[in-house]
Amino acid sequence: MPNFINLLLRRSYRTKVNQKLTFFLLVLSLFTGWQCVQASTAQNAPAELKNLLTQIDTAANQGNVKAVMQYYSPSFTHGDGLTRQAMEKALVSLWQRHPKLRYTTQLQSWRRQGNIVIAETVTQISGAPSANSQNMALNATIRSEQRISGQQIVQQNIISERTQLTSGAKPPQIDFKLPQQVKVGQQFSFDAIVSEPLGDDYLLGAALEEPVKADTLLKPSSVNLQLLSAGGLFKIGRAPATPGDTWVSAVIMRSEGTTMVTQRLRIVK
Repeated sequence: MPNFINLLLRRSYRTKVNQKLTFFLLVLSLFTGWQCVQASTAQNAPAELKNLLTQIDTAANQGNVKAVMQYYSPSFTHGDGLTRQAMEKALVSLWQRHPKLRYTTQLQSWRRQGNIVIAETVTQISGAPSANSQNMALNATIRSEQRISGQQIVQQNIISERTQLTSGAKPPQIDFKLPQQVKVGQQFSFDAIVSEPLGDDYLLGAALEEPVKADTLLKPSSVNLQLLSAGGLFKIGRAPATPGDTWVSAVIMRSEGTTMVTQRLRIVK
């Protein structure tokens, strides 16, 4: 504890974090999606769609990359600019870091568009600390839309996602507040508040913001953690002038643990 306090008081803490871990999670979330007009409910979904979801979850829970990728079309496209090859590379990297992730996918709605089935699902992903993940626990919720032809995904778009990484014996409990979407040029608030008494503890923290781009997905970001004078992060941001998606992250560290939360913010016209 004394050494940690000295660190806080003397200088900021510089580290590398993967703000883009939600990208890796999107390849975990093999189904999720936009609400569809006149969509059918999950209860009356065709058996082949339910079976497909189950098969993908099973392959993902086994960490079987080849089995998962057989459900992606060779012509697969993604709203973030990813290719099928990039998705496979991301899965390999993710499962090397987090070898025992668990996937649970729930179908929310579906509809047909000619020979295409459009499925909306929500996927919960969790992973316990491991040496490969630098002893970080992972929890994520991802919503996306899949366009399915036969037994393969031909297109995917992520609608919303939130990822939390924690490490240490007592990571900070964070109340993370950020809108799901804002209009171009709109001002928005972003809070990451530690929701438990701190006592004599100190906090280091930083906020990060980065556009969602396929060419930066695998690159970790450097961040300077500063000593916080209050019990969290309180920021005012302004959306870019052009539509797109942005990752907004909060990293907060205390003497007994670290928490990082990342959420996708959609910028619309």
